[in-house]
Amino acid sequence: MTTEDFKIFSTSLPTDPGVYRFLDEDETILYVGKAKNLKNRLTSYFGNKSQQTYKTKTMVKNAHHIEFTIVETEQDALLLENTLIKKNQPRYNVMLKDGKSYTYICIKKERFPRIFFTRKVRKDGSTYLGPFTSKYKTKQIFELIKNLFTLRTCTLFLSEENINGNKFKVCLEYHIKNCSGPCIGEETEEEYNEKIEQIKNILKGNFKQVKDYIKFEMSNFSEKMEFEKAHIMKEKLLLFEDYQSKSTVVSTTIKDVDVFAIDSFKESAFVNFIKIINGAIINSDTLELKKNLDESNKRLLRYAIDTFREKYNSISSEIILAEKIKLLDPEIKITVPQRGEKKQLLELSEKNVKYFIMNLKKEETTQKNKQTSTERILRTLQEDLHMEEVPFHIECFDNSNMQGSYPTASCVVFKNAKPSKNDYRHFNVKTVDGPNDFASMTEIVYRRYKRLIDEKQSLPQLIIIDGGKGQLSSAVKSLKELNILDKVTVIGIAKRLEEIFFHDDPIPIYINKKSESLKLIQQARNEAHRFAITFHRNQRSKDFVKSELTDIPGVGEKTLTKLLSEFKSVEAIKKLSLEEIQKVANKSVAKKVFEYFNGEEESN
Repeated sequence: MTTEDFKIFSTSLPTDPGVYRFLDEDETILYVGKAKNLKNRLTSYFGNKSQQTYKTKTMVKNAHHIEFTIVETEQDALLLENTLIKKNQPRYNVMLKDGKSYTYICIKKERFPRIFFTRKVRKDGSTYLGPFTSKYKTKQIFELIKNLFTLRTCTLFLSEENINGNKFKVCLEYHIKNCSGPCIGEETEEEYNEKIEQIKNILKGNFKQVKDYIKFEMSNFSEKMEFEKAHIMKEKLLLFEDYQSKSTVVSTTIKDVDVFAIDSFKESAFVNFIKIINGAIINSDTLELKKNLDESNKRLLRYAIDTFREKYNSISSEIILAEKIKLLDPEIKITVPQRGEKKQLLELSEKNVKYFIMNLKKEETTQKNKQTSTERILRTLQEDLHMEEVPFHIECFDNSNMQGSYPTASCVVFKNAKPSKNDYRHFNVKTVDGPNDFASMTEIVYRRYKRLIDEKQSLPQLIIIDGGKGQLSSAVKSLKELNILDKVTVIGIAKRLEEIFFHDDPIPIYINKKSESLKLIQQARNEAHRFAITFHRNQRSKDFVKSELTDIPGVGEKTLTKLLSEFKSVEAIKKLSLEEIQKVANKSVAKKVFEYFNGEEESN
């Protein structure tokens, strides 16, 4: 992606937080990044490149276009970035360290489970809750759990046999009341597991169940007249109620839900999908649907919902939409929110689809401007020459000879205003004797298009002849004979005043000297001339060498080829001694070559 392309693209960039992707021409994700402000972050890639690393410069150079997803917060951007990196393994993200992975809280699969931080999820049967995007807030949650529930931190193997056999002694954690002593049987497995369940509720955002549990314990201690313990539980209840922050991933009101928004542009509809799991944005995607008929947005949305849910294996029982629609699965609940977090999610999806369409419009404008300079030039040429078709395929002819000897010709081909060198052709003129450019032009034009017709290949829209009325008339003669004159436009360009001649108009036209269309005609003419001269020069050189060496009697072509291959030129061979020639040819042949250039006397 060039800086000019980005300048056009950047006008539609939002200043919201989000995740961006650099993609190549094959839609392969090269790099995924997050941003507090998408516009500022992406602009930095195309700003002062002298301060960028080699890797960043290379990545930007290889990128074809950029996509982005708007999210609500920086934490959501962190999570979505991590998910996309793990899923797509972009080439320029592979150097991210494991430390970049997000924190999980692990509840170990064992009797009296331990709870601890981890960045690696192992398939060991343990419960992993997260990921948590903010380590600071994770520590806050962990501190809350530690203050609310006494849990063990040791790695002892607390089997029933070991506990009953009194194999363990309590540690400092027990004495400072951070652990209830399950290792010595002070706490039952049932009591411990009940605390683990409440911890899971906290991490999932199910605060009501936790409050009910603490209130129940407080009431229970009061009934038993254990007022000191009841007071401790009351303090824990206050601590829990004062806990204002929640998990950056888990929402207290939203669990698993799919969000869809739709909008239309021209003959297409665009549907944005946001997948929420445990209150976190896990995936975001936008789908384009071509409108074959006048399908309603509801019908297109119904199709998109089924497509997305199948693609992302979604089993969410709730879908958030802007309006009610009828789905094939009656078990799915459709929510049309009017306020609150669900409304914000719907607005977020609508914002994403809106920006997607905005970027599409910018892309179309860019393509139209880029329309390319190629298309603009060809359409100008079409107008200047009053052609019915745009000349995407142009062919140009030129002759070359030296006082009638070695007559050759060239045909160069331009496709989409660019030289197509694989299609260039050169010709040895076969039927013309002496310096006759007109007859040569008649022959090569006939041979060229007779072959194209026989091989059923496409004809050019425009044929350019290097020369004035005479050469043009010669070319037209062959086109008429082949019955294709009415299928192509043919012009001649005279060098002196750059006059453009038509076969049916004696008066030439003059195209503005600064016109791009005239420059294209001149480029084709100059290229045909260069190609013809080069081929003619090669033929002269080849025939000159051939004529000198082949005059030596009794020396075959293979020997001559060996000599030229070894000594490079006829002049070099002339200067060789007999002994030097004998290194390449046998004595008899070497003697004949030497005597031919040096005379019979010197070899004796």
